[in-house]
Amino acid sequence: MPLLFMAKEDHVMKVIIECCLLTEEEKIKMCEIVTQSKADYIKTSTGFSTGSATFEDIELFAKHCGPNIKIKASGGIASIEDAEKFIELGGHRLGTGRLVKIAKSM
Repeated sequence: MPLLFMAKEDHVMKVIIECCLLTEEEKIKMCEIVTQSKADYIKTSTGFSTGSATFEDIELFAKHCGPNIKIKASGGIASIEDAEKFIELGGHRLGTGRLVKIAKSM
């Protein structure tokens, strides 16, 4: 499968994967493609489909992406405990519309 994109050195590239629409095998293949592309980030979802970030997806990304790829967990982060677990599993950045609620709960 040829690469459809390559990161440029003077830009930050984030590749968004709709994890909720893919099988585990397809997610692993996407990790390989994103790693080969030299992108900066792989992200779990756009927020426009049927699912959000899962702990399992972040763990899978951490296992199958190269060390140069940062992971963004997007959506489904409802508490500070969720946020901490996503980071413990390998997430580098979190995307959540619930940030104010999370901050107020601290």
